This record gives sequence, C-alpha cells and structure tokens, in this order.
Amino acid sequence: MIAIHNEKRTTSFQYRWIDYCEKNKIVYKLVDVYATDIIQQLEGCSCLMWHFYQADAKDFVMAKPLLFSLEQSGFKVFPNFNTAWHFDDKVGQKYLLEALNIALVPTWVFYDANSALQWVDQTKFPKVFKLRGGAGSQNVQLVHTPSQAKKLVRKAFGSGFSPYESVGGLKERIRRWRLGKTHFKDVVKGIVRLFIPPRYAQVMGNEMEYIYFQEFIPNNDSDTRIIVIDGKAFALKRMVRQNDFRASGSGHFRYEREEFDERCVRLSFDYTKKLNAQCVAYDYIFDENNTPLLVEISYGFANKVYNPCTGFWDEELNWHEGSFNPYGWMVELMLKS
Repeated sequence: MIAIHNEKRTTSFQYRWIDYCEKNKIVYKLVDVYATDIIQQLEGCSCLMWHFYQADAKDFVMAKPLLFSLEQSGFKVFPNFNTAWHFDDKVGQKYLLEALNIALVPTWVFYDANSALQWVDQTKFPKVFKLRGGAGSQNVQLVHTPSQAKKLVRKAFGSGFSPYESVGGLKERIRRWRLGKTHFKDVVKGIVRLFIPPRYAQVMGNEMEYIYFQEFIPNNDSDTRIIVIDGKAFALKRMVRQNDFRASGSGHFRYEREEFDERCVRLSFDYTKKLNAQCVAYDYIFDENNTPLLVEISYGFANKVYNPCTGFWDEELNWHEGSFNPYGWMVELMLKS
C-alpha cells in the first residue's frame, strides 16, 4: 500500500498520483505528514509519496527531516535523499555538480566580504546574482558593473536579502496580468506582499553570510528543461521574457520535438545515473560554442505546464510520440523499489 500525503495545494502531484492509483487499482492511503503520529500512520504502508513545496513554511521546516529519517530507517520515500537534499539550494547544487564533473555554468560562492570584493575587482561583467533558493526566476538579477556587485556583497554580509523579492514579485504579477495569464487579484496580492512577506520568508529569515554569482551566457533566447523519471525523459523549452534574460517562470513555452537538442536528453540520462536520483528536472542553456551547460536542477515542476508535451524519449533516445503520464511513472518507480 502506497501512502500519499493529503494536502490542499492544487498544483501538487498528489492528485495525479491518486488518479493513477485509482485507474490502475493500486492500493493507497492518504496520510497527514504534519501530524505528530505520522510514523504510526505509515504502518502497513510500503512507501510514502509527498510533493513538498519550497515556498511552504511548514514544508521548509520539516519535509527533509521527515523524509530522510524514514529513508534511513529503510522505509521507501519519494523524493528520496539523492533526489531532494539539494532541492531549492543552488549553493549545494554547485558543489554536487562540480564534484560529479557535470558541466555547470561557471559559478562562484563566497563566504566573506573581502574574498568576494577581491573577486569583483578581478572579474568581468555582467554576472548573474542569485540567492540559493527561489523558483520562477525569483531572486535572480543581472549585475552589469563592479559597483553594483559590491553593493550586493555589502548587503550579503550586512543586513542580508529577504528570500521573497517583493518588488520583483509585484512586477512579475503585473507582467503576467497584462498577458492575461493571471487575475488582477494576484496583482493586489503582490501589493500586499510589499508590506507583509509570505509566511515562508518570515520563517526562513534573511539570506546572509554568502554571495552567489553565475557567469552570464549571452544570446540565449530560451532555456531547455529536460525531466528524467525512471528511464524516460520529456522536455519543455521556456522562452525568455521580453527585454529580459530570464526564462524560468516566463509563461512562454515550446513543445515540438524539433525544438530540442538531443545532446541535452542524453546528458540528462547520464547525469541522473550519476546523481542516482528518482526524478530530476535539468535546466540547460548554450555557451558561445553551442555547448549545453546546466544552470540548476530540481525534483519538482509545475505539472499543468507539461500537459501539452508531444512525446518522450527512452534511454536509447527512441522517441515515443503521443501523450504520457509522468506522475504514473513516479508511482510505478515506487512499486518497483
């Protein structure tokens, strides 16, 4: 029997897992991971599946401790340690990908102001500044000059940065509203966020005592996201925003097979084996030599966006045309394990 966390967030994988289990007569049980007796609730179950969310205050506090404690006891979980310890942690991903010799966009992290300022004086600009967490291009900005970089360094080792970028968030809500991709009440919510940050940002506190930069790779009008689950891969191309360099969260997508460089697909299969992970979403851009480089990785993704995908690849790079169910792949992966 599969245990599935029961939650209200409509974008959760939970609903796709439940639908797959019901259609395929797979026995499951809904549990409450936040309950103090969650360990007892799991009695009689063979595994736990939970799509935890980086911007949920409770998930931030207890998701990884619970999942990894269960895994250490021998209990099967999704996502497991190798899949999720680095989730929403770009700093951790830098070390992981470099240690595994995975081609990452050149990345620098500093833990004292003097080292960071010395690097600023020696490097060339522009560079991309990021906080370690954030999705949809939150907390990402292009740094054009040394003086701009030094200002960020002083803030990183001073008051720090809120994990929620309220001004940038409001601008993004206005952009999406003008494109007809959201309602005006979402803009109003963004105005409120100027004064009252979301709960998870209050729990996390300011990001400080480190600063993170990536090389800016010009002339990319999109990034390529490849998602690998249980020996199968599917893809999405995300176009950059108008007059911007950021693709994640833009809301502009392409799905046709000919849009994708299959080198990214092959690399993603290879990287997933190195990571020994259950599910990985890889974000690629291309350098001046047309070489694919990773920007970052994740285990989760916004599920509705991928419904129009036109097919998937297997590990031999055979293309399987037509609709598919990656959430069912996750369930089958747990049944096999």
